Amino acid sequence: MIEHQDYPIFLGEIKNRIQVSQYQAFKAVNKELIGLYWDIGRMIVEKQNALGWGKAIVEKLSQDLKQSFPEVKGFSVQNLWYMRQLYAEYRDVANLQALLGEIGWTHHILIFSKCKDNLEREFYLLHTQKFGWSSRVLAHQIDNKTYEKYLLNQTNFDHTLPEAYKHQALLAIKDHYIFDFLELSDAYSERELELSLIRNVQRFLSEMGTWFAFVGSQYRLRVGEKEYFIDLLLYHRKLRSLVAIELKIGEFMPEYKGKMEFYLTALNKQVKEEGENDAIGIIICNSKDRTVVEYSLSTSTQPIGVATYNTQAELPENYRDYLPSAAQIAEKLAIVKAILQEKD
Repeated sequence: MIEHQDYPIFLGEIKNRIQVSQYQAFKAVNKELIGLYWDIGRMIVEKQNALGWGKAIVEKLSQDLKQSFPEVKGFSVQNLWYMRQLYAEYRDVANLQALLGEIGWTHHILIFSKCKDNLEREFYLLHTQKFGWSSRVLAHQIDNKTYEKYLLNQTNFDHTLPEAYKHQALLAIKDHYIFDFLELSDAYSERELELSLIRNVQRFLSEMGTWFAFVGSQYRLRVGEKEYFIDLLLYHRKLRSLVAIELKIGEFMPEYKGKMEFYLTALNKQVKEEGENDAIGIIICNSKDRTVVEYSLSTSTQPIGVATYNTQAELPENYRDYLPSAAQIAEKLAIVKAILQEKD
């Protein structure tokens, strides 16, 4: 019987190698499958254009393929239409084609069915590739408007963070958070909101985004002869920064910025470890006037973002109306792509 102390390490290495091999095999099979579906979609489009075939060809093709390959799934009428749609909508978009083999077929269907804008599609393709989102998680992210939340975030990072990592912070703060997992009465205090988030800390961190870790609540700072308490303190592993969060159940007020600046200064002087970057602040309010936020953050020398939240699974009305121009979105998306393609 093998009882050598090195065996568990040896077994772990073997398991890791098997998992890597399985993943590589899956990627190879998936890439071939998506390539097949792409070619079928292309051939359907080309024949319809060249010979004037109508919708009936898809039904006929489905019947014949299922009869010829009874053991192979994926040749239903609906799936053939999806193949045609994939090719028809992506054939002139090189950025999307480059990502075809990186995610599964079900993910592709969700993205091109639910997202009609190619920049939005690229955003979800990149994130699914990077973080291995399941189809269920992807659907949730799309329904929760994660794309819009990152593009619309209001921060002053451009002039308060070093060039080396200010772009990474683009993916650290959303413009709006949905805390629909909370059980709160119609009237609640900021403390009740905080405690409810702590009780649901896993779902809270999931909504905050990737790379966040929980540090503490009512985090105590002693400055001079007085004590001060930060509502929530997180740590962002990618930025290597402490993240102070202040919760407000009302509308954003300019004076909130000054209080957050004080907290960030104290964290940098007393808590930040050697090798870490300066702390970042997020003020999460029930509502905000975007112009007031813009004016307030323009004079700050500390990196701060201001976001809103609600406790129902819905976004504010006309949310998409605030989206920047296509050129600005493409510029931001290029930054997102560079960040997601970095090796951890």
